[in-house]
Amino acid sequence: MKVVGIGGTLREGSSTERLVGAVLEACARAGAQTELFGGSTLAALPHFDPQGVQRTPEETRLVEAVRTCDALVIGSPGYHGGVSGLVKNAIDLLEDLRQDARPYFDGRPVGLIVSAAGWQATGVTLAALRGIVHAMRGWPTPLGIAVNTVVQRPFGADGALADSDIAGAIEAQAAQIMAFGKVTA
Repeated sequence: MKVVGIGGTLREGSSTERLVGAVLEACARAGAQTELFGGSTLAALPHFDPQGVQRTPEETRLVEAVRTCDALVIGSPGYHGGVSGLVKNAIDLLEDLRQDARPYFDGRPVGLIVSAAGWQATGVTLAALRGIVHAMRGWPTPLGIAVNTVVQRPFGADGALADSDIAGAIEAQAAQIMAFGKVTA
């Protein structure tokens, strides 16, 4: 099974990117092949052009990875109650999958993660991501992960997960991704 992660920010050590990576690591421990498209990779993507111009190697790599995956993990910071521009641009690029035999995220489980400086931003952004995944024919996992970085510290100084509740949510989401992904693969 192949699981692709998309998400992060340009900030070094981005909580969002590390959380997506943690879910991918849990999926890998369960036997999945994983690939992460983090903030620096997403920043290299040009603005999406729907006119079908020649895609860059970075754009082609992302589209092909999603085309061939069995499941996804998408993480975004909650910027002003919405999905970040980096993440949204990457998702928009996946319009290139519209004419595939299995278009967009069709039938694939998609784990969703949001980190933000407040509960309102996490909830609104998580709902927005769920709407996007539904529009793209995917199946958001029942468990979405929302992390309020003002009151929660997901990672310790050593970089390891330090919050047992968040660690449990990561394991649960990975289990949902793997279980549903094996059914649809």
